[in-house]
Amino acid sequence: MTPGAEGAAGFAPALIRWQRHSGRHGLPWQGTRDPYRVWLSEIMLQQTQVSTVLGYYDRFLQRFPDVHSLAAAPDDDVMALWSGLGYYSRARNLHRCAQTVVSEHGGVFPSSARALETLPGIGASTAAAIAAFCHGERISIVDGNVRRVLSRLLAFDGDQSQSASQRALWDMAQALLPTEPTAADMVAYTQGLMDLGASICSRTRPGCERCPVQSLCLAHSAGTVERYPVKTRKLLRRHESWWLLIWRCASPDGQKVWLERRPARGIWASLYCTPVFSSEALASESPRLAGLVVHELPPIVHSLTHRELRLHPLLVDAPSDRAMTAHADGQWVLLDRLDQVGLPTPLRSLLPQLPA
Repeated sequence: MTPGAEGAAGFAPALIRWQRHSGRHGLPWQGTRDPYRVWLSEIMLQQTQVSTVLGYYDRFLQRFPDVHSLAAAPDDDVMALWSGLGYYSRARNLHRCAQTVVSEHGGVFPSSARALETLPGIGASTAAAIAAFCHGERISIVDGNVRRVLSRLLAFDGDQSQSASQRALWDMAQALLPTEPTAADMVAYTQGLMDLGASICSRTRPGCERCPVQSLCLAHSAGTVERYPVKTRKLLRRHESWWLLIWRCASPDGQKVWLERRPARGIWASLYCTPVFSSEALASESPRLAGLVVHELPPIVHSLTHRELRLHPLLVDAPSDRAMTAHADGQWVLLDRLDQVGLPTPLRSLLPQLPA
């Protein structure tokens, strides 16, 4: 449905007032109009909680204070710093985007959402956020949280798994924007949408009693808040078991493990990882294991967006590092220097805690 005149006129002022009084303030990426810093925060916050992002954001800025330093960095340095944050395609696109901004735009991010959306890894909602926060552009973000907020506000029945319904909701979001806003208004409005979706209008058990636009919410009036957003296509999760063969070797500088770079596509793409096998039998077939003791470590369950991985670590202490020297696609890495390579999240936790 189309928002009524009262809802369209009242929503933006109420949201702006609430955000200025009760919204989130003091986050390190707030209070800046630097597109680089806003862009970095928006990419990191995709499918990741603020509490997780805080430490990564500060470390990234310390290492890469501007788009030029990020663009010039080696891939491995970027992936190592991102390691543990997950959704690693974001890091690869982040690096590509920085290089594109430097090579094609002279190191200056475009100012409009339309132009920003042409850059690698920047979708419509991220482009809108950068344009609104940094340039006061009158455009709405419509990420997953905002779709939930607006679907409830408008009792929007369109199926959000369909692109046509997403476009229709985006049109409605544009109709709700403040009239002739100042740049400061657009900052408060955009942040207010984010804050409302993150802190009040949650997926389950929303805090309607605290909502600043409760009186305008059609779903709340009808008692159907939990019905929205409508999404008929369910996420199908695959369950897989992987065996991780962890080669460990002592050296004068300390314990080290053998890591190989993952393929450029697929799970953990381009990260460093122990050799991975689809069965214990395949993991045990290596002739290099002859005469060596293989220790089975407790399995680890690791959830990805579309898959549930059950990881079975197998620890082998190699008598020397020569056992793997024929493998040109890998390297021995000291356990106390794992922060220098990009590792999947479960390995970043597992490898430093290997039993003696």
